[in-house]
Amino acid sequence: MSVNAARLPVHEAGRESSSQSALGECVSRTVRRYLADIGDTECSEGLHALVIREVERPLLREVMAFHEGNQSRAAAALGINRATLRKKLAQHGML
Repeated sequence: MSVNAARLPVHEAGRESSSQSALGECVSRTVRRYLADIGDTECSEGLHALVIREVERPLLREVMAFHEGNQSRAAAALGINRATLRKKLAQHGML
């Protein structure tokens, strides 16, 4: 488990394992709600691509803000190469 991953107390975890992080629970809850909303309708781009697209931009934005725009520190925090971070920032129009 990552040092910064928050754990939900057992009473808040609901049907999920008590070892699931708060972030994991948030994703689970959101995906369950999304699937309930769309029913049998297929996601045209695929659910994985949709989730990555929706999560990556705010993730990059928050990590960059936390590290005050320092790409080297942000890349290290994300566990990716600085060049990869720059590529992702460019893809999201964030450079």
